[in-house]
Amino acid sequence: MNEKGILYLVATPIGNLGDITLRALETLKNADIIAAEDTRRTMSLLSHLEIKKQVTSYYKHNAKSKGEYLISLLNDGKNIALVSDAGTPAISDPGEDLVKLCIENNIKVVPIPGATAFVSALICSGFSTSTFTFCGFLPTINKQRKEKLENFKDYTQTLIFYEAPHKLKKTLSDLYDFFGERKIAICRELTKVYEEIKRTTLSEAVKFYEENEPRGEFVLIIEGKEKTIGDEFLNNLPLKEHINYYMNQGIQKKDALKCVARDRGVSKRDVYNADLDGKELNDD
Repeated sequence: MNEKGILYLVATPIGNLGDITLRALETLKNADIIAAEDTRRTMSLLSHLEIKKQVTSYYKHNAKSKGEYLISLLNDGKNIALVSDAGTPAISDPGEDLVKLCIENNIKVVPIPGATAFVSALICSGFSTSTFTFCGFLPTINKQRKEKLENFKDYTQTLIFYEAPHKLKKTLSDLYDFFGERKIAICRELTKVYEEIKRTTLSEAVKFYEENEPRGEFVLIIEGKEKTIGDEFLNNLPLKEHINYYMNQGIQKKDALKCVARDRGVSKRDVYNADLDGKELNDD
C-alpha cells in the first residue's frame, strides 16, 4: 500500500514577488502537482520563478469534484502544493474545504507560511492587534449580510473585512449604517506599486468613494466599538447576574449566553461551561 501524500498550503506573494519565501520555492519545486485558485496567475508566478510543474485548477465552482480528485491523488502518494489567488490559501477561499477533506481522510496538511493580506493591513492600521476578528467578505445576499453586520456591530475588538473594488461603496455605506461613526484604515494594493493606506472615518470614507472610483483589492480595518461605562459595569458583574441581565429583558438563555460571551470577548462555550459549573470565568 502506498504511503499517503501531503497537502502543502503554500503562501504566495500578495503583490511584491520578492515576498516569496525560500521554503515556498522549495515546496513548489518538489511538489508532484500544484493546485491553484487562478491557474493563469499561478503560471505567471511559476514562470517568473523558473519553475516548471503541472498545475490544475481548484476554485469555488469546481471545489467538490476537483477536491475528490485531489484526495485520490494524495491517497496514491502524490504531494500537492495548494496556492490561492494570492497570499495564504484556506483564508476566505475554497482551500478550507480541501483541508477538511484531508483531515477526514487522515492526510497530512503542512502550512508553508508567508504573505497574508489581512495581517499586513492590521499591523499598519494603528488599531489594537491584541484582539481582533477576521470577518472576511460580507455575504452578497441581503438577509445574510444584515445578520452578519448586526452580529459584529457591538464587538469591541478590531474588525477586519476583505472587499473587491466594485463592491466597496456599498460595503462602506452598510458599515456606516450599522456601526455608526468609527475610525477605519482602508488598505489598498498592499505590497504593490500603488500601495495605499488611508486612515479616516467611516463617514469620510463613504464621502470619498462617492467622488472617487475604487481601484484595486481592499482590506478594511475598523476600530472596535468603544466600551461604555455600562459595558464595564456588566463585565464586572458576577456571571450569573450578567446572564440574568439579558434574560430579564426577555432574551432566551441561549441568546443571553451569546450576549455575555460577546461582552466579555470569550466563546459561548466558555460562558456555558462556567455557568453550568457555577463558577466565574476566571476561576480555575
